[in-house]
Amino acid sequence: MQPEAIAKLRAMCGGPRDGALLRMAIANALLAQNDAPGAIAELREALRFDAGYSAAWKLLGRTLATAGDTAAAIDAYQAGIAAAIERGDKQAEKEMTVFLRRLAR
Repeated sequence: MQPEAIAKLRAMCGGPRDGALLRMAIANALLAQNDAPGAIAELREALRFDAGYSAAWKLLGRTLATAGDTAAAIDAYQAGIAAAIERGDKQAEKEMTVFLRRLAR
């Protein structure tokens, strides 16, 4: 995604369309540009809007792990698994459980 497109998405922040989905879109765009710190900040914002958003937890865990912050990645996966269980999202629960086991080794 081009920087102009990210700027357009960011322009929607704070408005009526701001929310977990918008922040997730921004995070994905930032990851495509190898901006892990920016993506992590946006994923945390997404989770501020919806703490039960298991896809955001999963991406946050993966991004933190890739950035080398294993402890924070483990925390994110654990919170994501709890959110997935609460919402009945079995697939996300299974995926994050696998990722968590790999990190714990």
